[in-house]
Amino acid sequence: QVQLVESGGGKVQAGGSLRLSCATSGRTFNRYAMGWFRQAPGKEREFVAAINWSGGITYYGDSVKGRFTISRDNAKNTMYLQANSLKPEDTAVYYCVVYSSGSYYYERSVGSWGQGTQVTVSS
Repeated sequence: QVQLVESGGGKVQAGGSLRLSCATSGRTFNRYAMGWFRQAPGKEREFVAAINWSGGITYYGDSVKGRFTISRDNAKNTMYLQANSLKPEDTAVYYCVVYSSGSYYYERSVGSWGQGTQVTVSS
């Protein structure tokens, strides 16, 4: 089972940027599609972005298209989320995930979750 550790969260003013990282353990990193979900207090978890096993195909939730970029470096066993032009509504705990099935949008497709990293965007 893959272990996931997020980092890079913090507090930033609206319009600023953060780069989130997700470090993974296990030698089978390359076989997994990965992604990010987020959850604000009192709200349902929301799909943010996903990336296929090789890193060549990406998907984004409508709320972050054009602002966030997902990438992965399999040699470093690390996935990234570059979050630009941040808005207060981006405030949430961001979770790194590894998928166990192919439908990236749905939580039921997630096999492993990280512990989460807090992103707070002030206006």
